[in-house]
Amino acid sequence: MGNYRIVTDSTTDLTREMTEELELKVIPLCYIMDGKTYRNSPDSGMKEPAFYGKLRNGIMSTTTQVNSEEFIAEFAPILEQGEDILYIAFSSGLSGTCQSAFVAKQELEERFPGRRVEVFDSLCASMGEGLLVHYAATMKKSGASIDEVLKWLQENVLKLCHWFTVDDLNHLKRGGRVSTATAFLGTMLGIKPVLHVDNEGHLIPVSKVRGRKQSLDALVKKMEESAIEPAGQTVFISHGDCLEDAEYVAEQVKAKLGVKKISINFIGPVIGAHSGPGTVALFFLGKVR
Repeated sequence: MGNYRIVTDSTTDLTREMTEELELKVIPLCYIMDGKTYRNSPDSGMKEPAFYGKLRNGIMSTTTQVNSEEFIAEFAPILEQGEDILYIAFSSGLSGTCQSAFVAKQELEERFPGRRVEVFDSLCASMGEGLLVHYAATMKKSGASIDEVLKWLQENVLKLCHWFTVDDLNHLKRGGRVSTATAFLGTMLGIKPVLHVDNEGHLIPVSKVRGRKQSLDALVKKMEESAIEPAGQTVFISHGDCLEDAEYVAEQVKAKLGVKKISINFIGPVIGAHSGPGTVALFFLGKVR
């Protein structure tokens, strides 16, 4: 079995402790706020509460993708050490980062004959991508080959369910997910959308409910409807600086589905720039997305 490294990017929204435990290399995406560019990493990025505080005060953030030259700079030293690469990428339905990695793969495999750079489009976002990476890295640590991990990813990627709700419709309006009229009326009436990531990796509104608690309960209901053997699963929950709401969802998932392993973390600035403060997302394996 050849040596290989699992590489991913910072949109997994995994904690530093998780990335170290799983022996991952994480490539940071960048975001721009107040005219300053930040790398989305624990060492150089803005802390999440400060980031969301700025969003709440009306300061907007934009994001950038990783280009092929940056991938080459990150990947080449691994290949030089005689290791292959399995890169699990941020959804191609949300960013051009995955395509940049494919360009880097072609150049590097010519430069390093006999070495492999496998690029896998996760079609996932936030800790949904993180959960997919978690399963892959756990398999690797248990001795699975790069081909065995790739096969599992291909068979299970469209079972990785993402269910989101947002508290502020204006961030979805900025991203073109809802119209100006919908955002205005929804805000006036307390309407909260429930969204998911579809089979093409796009963020899609699915339904609307009235009130915050009902929107959080809707996430749990979606898991009740489609989860595969939920009691034995690892479940991830991410949030846009609203820990109490994320913990409420976790409590409901434990009580209604018997789940024991739940990890909660912030939605990082790259995803949070588009979803906004108050977003809560629930990730698990289901029959279908």
